[in-house]
Amino acid sequence: MKYLLFFCFIVSCSFSVSGQTKAQNFKSIQLQNPDLSGKELKSQLIHYNFSGLFTQTDNSVVYGFIGRDYQRIRIKLINVTKDKVANTYKIYGKSMVKDNICDFYGTITISNIRKFKVTSNGVDDVYKNAGIKGQFVIFGDYIFSENKNQKHAGTFKGVVASRFYIDRYNNIKYDDIDSVSDSFTNNQFVGEWTAYKGTLTERCNWGDFRIPDSGDLDIGTGEFSPNEKYLKNGWKNIGSIPPKAKW
Repeated sequence: MKYLLFFCFIVSCSFSVSGQTKAQNFKSIQLQNPDLSGKELKSQLIHYNFSGLFTQTDNSVVYGFIGRDYQRIRIKLINVTKDKVANTYKIYGKSMVKDNICDFYGTITISNIRKFKVTSNGVDDVYKNAGIKGQFVIFGDYIFSENKNQKHAGTFKGVVASRFYIDRYNNIKYDDIDSVSDSFTNNQFVGEWTAYKGTLTERCNWGDFRIPDSGDLDIGTGEFSPNEKYLKNGWKNIGSIPPKAKW
């Protein structure tokens, strides 16, 4: 339920904060989620290793777009490792637009960690006696640089919000407690892609199961469903991964 309520909260907010990018605005609004405690927990929780959160989801349900026409982009984070700098994670992955695949390297730098005021018990209270110690969300800044020797390469830059919970044994777990809820999503990336050649900059967002700030692309209720007018832009077979993209 909290995912649906916050989805409505996001829709009701206007992205009008002066001087901020859409990515910065996204983070600002997420941090204002009334379901989150205002207490900053980064210093208490930064010692955990969050790398597994970003590679949890099968790539067939990681959806993304690039550009004004919502061209489909596939993003795969292949290797995520915690750096010696506690709040930084080194990233290796691949991007694919149409038939063009690029390797990229970069970092995610954690800026905030907040806790939900109420811990969900899931559908039919399945987690009621699981001993979960709380649900949380990481906010971070990312920059991923594609290989300059490959075609149509550039740099991804923006913010990410990733949800997790701590189980009874103090282990970090990908937060899928409410995965059957409408508008459930995780690992929300909001930002831009800028080409190395020229001055081209395009909006580029992606996420697990749903895409943040995706305008009229996603018309689904219970799950992601692309608007018919964008099907020609790579959305005809959303449940499958082209053979070439099987990293």
